[in-house]
Amino acid sequence: MQKKVALHTLGCKLNFSETSSIGSQFLDNNFEVVDFQQTADVYVLNTCSVTESAERECRQIIRRALRQNPEAFIIVTGCYAQLRPQEIARIEGVDAILGSNEKFKLFSLLENFNKRDLACISVTPTENLTEFGVAHSTDADNRTRAFLKIQDGCDYTCSFCTIPLARGASRSLATNNVIQEFQELLDNGYKEIVLTGVNVGDYGKNIDTSLFNLLSELIRIDGEFRIRISSIEPNLLTNEIIELTANSEKLCNHFHIPLQSGSPYILKAMQRRYSSQDYENLIYKVKKLLPDSAIGVDVIVGFPGETEEDFIHTHNFLRELPISYLHVFTYSERPYTKAINLPGTVGVQERKRRNNILRILSEKKRTIFYAEMIGTKQAVLFENANKNGVIQGFTSNFIKFQTDFNESLAGRICPVNLQKSNADQCTGAVISIKKSIDLVVT
Repeated sequence: MQKKVALHTLGCKLNFSETSSIGSQFLDNNFEVVDFQQTADVYVLNTCSVTESAERECRQIIRRALRQNPEAFIIVTGCYAQLRPQEIARIEGVDAILGSNEKFKLFSLLENFNKRDLACISVTPTENLTEFGVAHSTDADNRTRAFLKIQDGCDYTCSFCTIPLARGASRSLATNNVIQEFQELLDNGYKEIVLTGVNVGDYGKNIDTSLFNLLSELIRIDGEFRIRISSIEPNLLTNEIIELTANSEKLCNHFHIPLQSGSPYILKAMQRRYSSQDYENLIYKVKKLLPDSAIGVDVIVGFPGETEEDFIHTHNFLRELPISYLHVFTYSERPYTKAINLPGTVGVQERKRRNNILRILSEKKRTIFYAEMIGTKQAVLFENANKNGVIQGFTSNFIKFQTDFNESLAGRICPVNLQKSNADQCTGAVISIKKSIDLVVT
């Protein structure tokens, strides 16, 4: 009987791309991949360590899998496994703990998938994390968007972050390998490729190239597709990249640029590599060259020492910037970080209050951005699914668009006119489909 494996991912898009590659290992070894809610012979959990809640959820999911099948072989990998394998080993029922390198050679490390009395731990020390595990993931249901890992690790020393400890030093996939993986995704029908990594803007640092050079190579590939950058540090979003984006329809009109705090004092305590003034200048530079661009922002609330004045400064700073939405994170104490020993702890309830305030601001910003785009022409990549008679997709500048379902639109990049908006999406008229189909949908 064919054995079954179920996979679950916590954390970022990079983790999702790596889980997809883990799944491919099982498929190559004649396993059937099933949903995590189903009974399986093997359960694989790819973990995150960015917040305490992610680690707590990891423990809960392990116990849930064991309730579904007490005899299942439980594998835990990812950042939490890399950082604190002994802690995971104490969770009853875990059979194997694999570090950041080991997840990519799972079948050579595990002889079988029989339950164990003691967990097997295979974790390479962080300072020796030099391998690059090629990974990509896809939107299985819609077959339109794929995530391609081009970079791993981080050389930054942000005082709140455990990622460099979990992922090791910055390293990049060779350009020819990126192009090969990219082309394979295009050949399989994917129209949007999202470039992912721990610090994507650092691409090429140790292989004598740069993200700008890679993007310049990728946009020369023939075909109908577009490229989106998952996230890029403000000090690494160069004038060259912005100008290249402004001059190429193959690069999405969208940047996600972490800020973390608008307070100069907190930014310094976080050990970030820019000032709030640098960040402001960058945002206006992007909007000058790309007026329709979407700009997403990461921000952390409740960092040690963040006073009410610091928080208000951050809120007002973000309110005045021409940004499109926020990803708001509540500060979480992380072992092995400098921030955990900083004075001025902010109470948990106060952290939640500040988080809620910025989430409200994010909703307002998105609503304003959508409204500003009404009357403009945008390019939408339509998904394949028929959702209750409608078809959805995203514009290059990351606006969700919806119209009446038409099978001819599925999987195509089509120009549309944005006519109406609400907080969640825009609607409007499809102008044409590759000029070969005379179609207008309202």
